[in-house]
Amino acid sequence: MIARTWRGWASKATAEDYRRHYESEVAEHLQRVPGFCGARLLRWDDGEEVMFTSITFFSSMEDVRAFAGADPGRAVVEEAARRALTRWDERVTHHEVAADLDGGDGR
Repeated sequence: MIARTWRGWASKATAEDYRRHYESEVAEHLQRVPGFCGARLLRWDDGEEVMFTSITFFSSMEDVRAFAGADPGRAVVEEAARRALTRWDERVTHHEVAADLDGGDGR
């Protein structure tokens, strides 16, 4: 399994807009991608900014390319996300999942 990691920053005023976008539009898009295995959106409040870290999971790099296109290292940042964020990573990182621990109760 491949973990795709990306970060974006929002002001406190627009952070909830980004979270809602992720839970609706991003989730809907990802559900249609073959090999999509789940996602997590992490939030860290840092003074006046909120840093989001998105970790999406795919079965293979081929499945990542189905989502990201020919350059899988390029960030996919939709227009709605660009409106909510103040800045974002232009590149993402990909990691092979070495261990996958399930808490058993969804936590």
